[in-house]
Amino acid sequence: MSAVVVRPSRLRHCFHRMPALLASLCLASAAQAQHFAPKSMADRTVRPEVRLAFTRLLAAPVVQRALDAVRDDHLNTIDDLRLLTEIEAPPFKEQKRAEAFLARLKALGLSHATIDGEGNVLGLRKGRGKGPTLLVSAHLDTVFPAGTDVRVRERDGRLYAPGISDNTRGLTVLLSWLRVLNEQKVQTEGDLLFAASVGEEELGNLRGMKRIFAEHPEIDGMVGLEPAPDGSVLVAGTASRRHEIVFNGPGGHSFGAFGRVPSAIHGMGRAIAKIADLKTPSFPRTTFTVGTASGGTAVNVIAAEARMAIDIRSDAPAELRVLERRIFEAVDAAVREENARARTDTLRATHRLVGERPGGRTPSDAVIVEAAVRANASVGLRTLLRGGSTDANVPMSLGIPAIVVGGGGLTGGFHALDEWIDLHEAWRGAQNSLLTVLGLVGVQQVSAPLLARRSTAN
Repeated sequence: MSAVVVRPSRLRHCFHRMPALLASLCLASAAQAQHFAPKSMADRTVRPEVRLAFTRLLAAPVVQRALDAVRDDHLNTIDDLRLLTEIEAPPFKEQKRAEAFLARLKALGLSHATIDGEGNVLGLRKGRGKGPTLLVSAHLDTVFPAGTDVRVRERDGRLYAPGISDNTRGLTVLLSWLRVLNEQKVQTEGDLLFAASVGEEELGNLRGMKRIFAEHPEIDGMVGLEPAPDGSVLVAGTASRRHEIVFNGPGGHSFGAFGRVPSAIHGMGRAIAKIADLKTPSFPRTTFTVGTASGGTAVNVIAAEARMAIDIRSDAPAELRVLERRIFEAVDAAVREENARARTDTLRATHRLVGERPGGRTPSDAVIVEAAVRANASVGLRTLLRGGSTDANVPMSLGIPAIVVGGGGLTGGFHALDEWIDLHEAWRGAQNSLLTVLGLVGVQQVSAPLLARRSTAN
């Protein structure tokens, strides 16, 4: 997951001082708009029960103590961040980091936490049994291959390391929440299922989250953590399909067979050029990229094989399919042109689906969204609804309420070796996201859960 660099707003630590105006929703509901576009949320109040729940939460001493404890736990989160970042977690090789995270969950009181069959770390913090089950999650994997130097370096007030913000910071916020809830003896009404998932990056295909929702029908909603500016709430899951396209021909000598044998690399090059010229709509946002390309065996050989991988995304499934078809047509045209040059038909191209992420959306008037809006408003933040491709795509595609919020901090350099995070007052974002979570699951003798239990659960 990636995001733009945005400096967090200065938040007021005194959570009981709420502005008169609440952030609100300007994003059209799913019934009113077919596609998603980022919208600022202002000038409309949330539903009365959400307003009442957060009024009670913000006035409760137990909640104030918990929020203060998140601030006071900041140094612990930095220690956790250094520790976990320096444990490699390449796609499909997250085991060592998973084991370290599991040990931390158990040390913090989740003695029955475990690693499931897909590699996810799961631990349940039971509520009073009178509320929903909320999944709170961050992903273990990074985009970086095994052998990458993941040592944390500090420079000019920032910490630098591959994967330090995407998404190791999210993992440390989960640990901080658990530590704070236990130390402050916060009894929630609903259950909190803590999860560190696998398979969010690259060709992981959201395999970890797919496994979680297949095996845990009791989950009523999800709040995911990703690097994001304070006030940002992801409510739309961008669908994607990824293909490997392979070009095969007879091959031959670069001089002796020239003009009589088509080149797999030349055919692929023609295809890439045609694909690069395709126009896509900006709304709904629809994108493509040829991410990798390879082929050939020697400089003096007409290539017999070449292959490329292409990523196709859209906020609208119909547009994704249209673009996919146009890409395949471009490949077919490129093959015909390369064959025509050699006056033959011996070059072929095949494609194979190697990754697919379902799309979906949480309606802007869903209570899980309004809870995040109200939490933002309580500290003077305007909410920005946005879309992206994250673990939340899975519950959204299943019709289960899900959002993704930030864990605090200024971040940048995503998916680059010089990825960085500035943790100055990053605890403010962790506070705000926890407040959203507490509103959804409810707190004993303070507020009832806002998140409803699904009829299919239990």
